[in-house]
Amino acid sequence: MKILIVEDELRTADYLSKGLTEQGCAVDMAHNGIDGQHLALTHDYDVIVLDVMLPGQDGFSVLRALRAVKQTPVIMLTARDRVEDRIKGLHEGADDYLIKPFSFLELLARLQALNRRGRKQEPMQLRIADLQIDLLARKAFRGSGGSGGGNTRIDLTAKEFALLAVLARRQGEILSKTAIAELVWDMNFDSNTNVVEVAIKRLRDKIDVPFSPKLLHTIRGMGYVMEVREAQAETQGEGQAP
Repeated sequence: MKILIVEDELRTADYLSKGLTEQGCAVDMAHNGIDGQHLALTHDYDVIVLDVMLPGQDGFSVLRALRAVKQTPVIMLTARDRVEDRIKGLHEGADDYLIKPFSFLELLARLQALNRRGRKQEPMQLRIADLQIDLLARKAFRGSGGSGGGNTRIDLTAKEFALLAVLARRQGEILSKTAIAELVWDMNFDSNTNVVEVAIKRLRDKIDVPFSPKLLHTIRGMGYVMEVREAQAETQGEGQAP
């Protein structure tokens, strides 16, 4: 998930950012309503976490400006346990509401629910050859590759799973290093960086090296693609090292 947090309490914002990043989310932050509105309107997010009381302009104003042009799911946060505030937020177009203090696990569950609601047409299970990916449970499996059959659980870090999900969702599409960096890390890395290459190598070591057929391919000068290929085609036009 790509999430925007608009929260002026720095400790709260940093806590949420750290927790969500550990869950494999890409997180942007704004600490006032003006910056939050700018980010919400100029970028595409899966969900926005929006505080009500903000400097510059309050969360209700940000929500109104957003709803004029976008339907990005929004969870509003408030320290006020007032029914009037919750009703106002919902009338302005909020999708959910949480009263501070709240449980991080509850926020995460609500974010995931809103994200699923916004992606109704996207399957939660992906399959490429014998590679099975459960996007909801954040698990991946491949066939054992031996005569005994069965599946092998692949242990992935949060970023490795995010990288796998990006490639699998775009099966057959060549993704450049720049595109991968933006989709997975939400940053525009310098083209000379080896961050993407290192991540690809680690992912390939886990999902491809012990198994067959090979699914993650390097297209020299262009990027990477995940797809099933005929054995004869695997050696044409690309190398297997990042």
